[in-house]
Amino acid sequence: MSKPMLKNVDTTVERGSGNVFADLGCSDADERLAKAELARAIHKLIVQRAWTQRRAAVSLGLSAPDVSDLVRGKLARFSQERLERCLVALDMNVTIHVAPKSTTAARGRLAVDIAVAV
Repeated sequence: MSKPMLKNVDTTVERGSGNVFADLGCSDADERLAKAELARAIHKLIVQRAWTQRRAAVSLGLSAPDVSDLVRGKLARFSQERLERCLVALDMNVTIHVAPKSTTAARGRLAVDIAVAV
């Protein structure tokens, strides 16, 4: 049985800010996005190397359940520093760059720039 088509439905589309956490109103949006980007890079490296979660756990110094949480984006128990240590364990360089905020920005921000194709 087919579903009836909805007609005359008003849809409003808003352009996102580029940070889904800010769009959701999270007070720590920059920090959450930074952790998500670091976790994404770790996950991509694990996939590129065709590692199992158990193999990744050994290399990263984590438990297998922690690797599972990391690759599924469950990052509550991961600090940014812990994620950075994982990237170093994967033979990646992690550089922290500090610079003045732009003159048009209301405040400074935290951002992660992934400079390699991972």
